[in-house]
Amino acid sequence: MSAEVELLELSRKLLTSIDAGDWKTYVSLCDESITCFEPEALGHLVAGMPFHQFYFDLPGTPTKPAKQSSIASPHVRQMGDAAVVSYVRVVQKLDGSGAPLSTAAMETRVWQKTTAGWKHVHFHRTPC
Repeated sequence: MSAEVELLELSRKLLTSIDAGDWKTYVSLCDESITCFEPEALGHLVAGMPFHQFYFDLPGTPTKPAKQSSIASPHVRQMGDAAVVSYVRVVQKLDGSGAPLSTAAMETRVWQKTTAGWKHVHFHRTPC
């Protein structure tokens, strides 16, 4: 399997773990020192896993995880033991009244090749 295919599969697995609230899988894919810029951080660089765990620990609802993410327009660039995966993430979910709704965000994810395989080390997410 090519590195590009593997990195796209890992990115899809990461998004599926987020959609499902699967903390165990998310942790297995991420480096514990992961950093990010995302809307929830209000413009600040966040480091480490506790910030993300807060969202995984929120109480569920009868419809959770009634959402799914798709990767559109992916681009993968490998540079030695690092790779950048960029794409538009399209999320299908239900709004407060139960009607289907789609949202999108531009995401860039940085992966690092370690002896244990690829680890997610940084991301930047911006709403479209």
